[in-house]
Amino acid sequence: MRLVPILVAATLLAAPVVSSARTVKAAPAPAPAVPKSGLRAELLRDLEDVEKKTMQLAMVMPASKYSWRPARGVRSVSEVFMHVAGGNYFTAAAITGKPVATGAESLEQIAEKERVLDALRKSFDQLRGAMLNTTDADLDRSVRMFGSDMTARAAFMTAVNHLHEHLGQSIAYARMNGIAPPWSGM
Repeated sequence: MRLVPILVAATLLAAPVVSSARTVKAAPAPAPAVPKSGLRAELLRDLEDVEKKTMQLAMVMPASKYSWRPARGVRSVSEVFMHVAGGNYFTAAAITGKPVATGAESLEQIAEKERVLDALRKSFDQLRGAMLNTTDADLDRSVRMFGSDMTARAAFMTAVNHLHEHLGQSIAYARMNGIAPPWSGM
């Protein structure tokens, strides 16, 4: 019985030695600081709001309605959400100058609810990352989007406007299917 406390003490004393012998991985780079004021802070707050509403709406829409479209030739529910994801990826790539890995062969082909939700989440992460990694001074930097040059500021504003446009479209789609947006209360 007296041996048990001695073994426990020996184990505790040896633990730091054992753990210090392990290979130490480099700490990941710190996340960029979230600005508290200025245009990027305002854009990030707006992005957070539109992302939250878009994701809530995408989650309450039944999977059986993801193929619904108001008329022939008009985007379906899943196509609208994937168009949003594509826009987020497109803007992030234009700002960073790097191709963005979507993890999908073709965004337009994704129609299953869980895959749509996953693509939306990842695309919002990419856009937010581009906003966070752009400095205030970089907002005046020229980027190429839609075949013309614009500032990074204009690209971010275009992206947020695009998100609001399709949030409104998605709200209309939901209501046409008898689904109220979760935040509306009716």
